[in-house]
Amino acid sequence: MAPTQTYLKFIYGALLLLSIDAAISMGFVSSMVAFLHTKGGGPFEVENPAGGTFQLRGEPANLITDQGHTTNGAGGTALVLVGFGGIIALLLENKSRKKTGKSSPFFYVWAVIVILSWLLTLTALIYTFAVTNMHWNQTIDSGIAADSFPAKYPKDSWTPENWYSAVLDLDLVNDADVDVINHNLRLMRGWRYNIIVLFLLGFILMDLVILEIARSRKSRGNYGRTPSGDVYGTDPK
Repeated sequence: MAPTQTYLKFIYGALLLLSIDAAISMGFVSSMVAFLHTKGGGPFEVENPAGGTFQLRGEPANLITDQGHTTNGAGGTALVLVGFGGIIALLLENKSRKKTGKSSPFFYVWAVIVILSWLLTLTALIYTFAVTNMHWNQTIDSGIAADSFPAKYPKDSWTPENWYSAVLDLDLVNDADVDVINHNLRLMRGWRYNIIVLFLLGFILMDLVILEIARSRKSRGNYGRTPSGDVYGTDPK
């Protein structure tokens, strides 16, 4: 008699939601990368407070992108190793329980991957918000920017979100540039806050997997015992 699968249906549901959100997270980051390599590269025409206009390169000299790579790695791990790997693990788990009444070894391996994936997401969450807040409220010096072109703006380090927010604080000549930057800024903020959702879904899945393993082990430990605790086929003490 195999143990009842108390938490498995909830694991399926959490796994589906996590996989969907991981795909969304990767899509957000990919859209930022595409923007940086196309319209985000500029140049943008800016009204100079000293008179006339000047050209501004679309990216600063010191652009920080590690948080994007970390977030993309967390999303990819959640989608491929946890999501696709989870489908295989759950199929093998069901097969193993029906055949032997025991859990599949691959299910335990997958459980470790779930935990490691959640830790990676936690790292991406902390790092992304920390580096963004560290460079918050930075402004672009119009004088330095005007003198820098065609080189990239040299002052300070910037995340893409901080940089393009500061670009919008300048007086851009073309409204089309403003619209494009605003649209992509919303996407950048979207993937930053989406890490919170990915973190929470990963935490829920991790808890469910741990609870299911604990329940399954306890169920196997009680299997074959009488209500008094004696094992079937042995003399009671």
